[in-house]
Amino acid sequence: MKMSTKGETAAITPELYKVIVTIVDDRTKDIRVTREDFNELRAIVTEVASTQRELTQAQARTEEKVGRLEGAVARLAEAQTRTEERVGRLEDALARLAEAQAKTEERVGRLEDAVAKLAEAQARTEERVGRLEDAVAKLAQAQTRTEKALTNLTQEIRRMSDTLGYGLEDLGEWVLPAYFERTYGISGVERCTRKFIKVDRKEIEVNLYAEGEREGEPIVLLGESKNRIRESEVKKFVKHLKVLEDVFDKPVFRFIFGFWAHPSAERLAKESGIEVICSYQLTR
Repeated sequence: MKMSTKGETAAITPELYKVIVTIVDDRTKDIRVTREDFNELRAIVTEVASTQRELTQAQARTEEKVGRLEGAVARLAEAQTRTEERVGRLEDALARLAEAQAKTEERVGRLEDAVAKLAEAQARTEERVGRLEDAVAKLAQAQTRTEKALTNLTQEIRRMSDTLGYGLEDLGEWVLPAYFERTYGISGVERCTRKFIKVDRKEIEVNLYAEGEREGEPIVLLGESKNRIRESEVKKFVKHLKVLEDVFDKPVFRFIFGFWAHPSAERLAKESGIEVICSYQLTR
């Protein structure tokens, strides 16, 4: 092989040729190794880039999740704040309840003391009631004895009236004046007599009639006599009095006189402003 340098042709020796070939081969090997390394590096870079993209996407997803977590945490923080506020209110309410409970227990204590005192008072009351019951029982026995005595007295008066030949009206005629003065403060009554009073051309009979004075004022006494005073007799007497009420210009004392009076007759007479006088009362 020949080579020209500056117009000249130089001859290449075999030794130089071998050297040049060796150098070229070495350079070629170096170049091949460098390309392989580059290709490998490019593959690595490509893989790294792909991995980077995946990492970027994963990072984006992570950041999105983190954002959602941050939102959830913020909401949890708000909920926690509200919870703490509610817990605070509950604590205040519990404190008030505890205070109210203490007051209630105090009041219950006072009530228990009051109940204990009431129980003691009740025991004393029951004891007193027991004594009263005993006293009432004794009074009832005494009342029974009194009623028997009054019954006997009534029978005695009735027998005396029969013996003396007086009827009920005769008895009232003589004994009632003193009773009127003693019991009702009516004086000046000499005797009670039968009287016929004319009203609208009609004569109405009054068994016991008298005139007297009470507290210095004149008064007229109108009475009815019945052996046994029952409710029906009181009703009849009330009708007669209604007819007679406009006849007199003086106050009228109304009464019904007999040996015995039924409780219903006494109630009706009291409601009608009529005094019931029984024979056994004349001895009081």
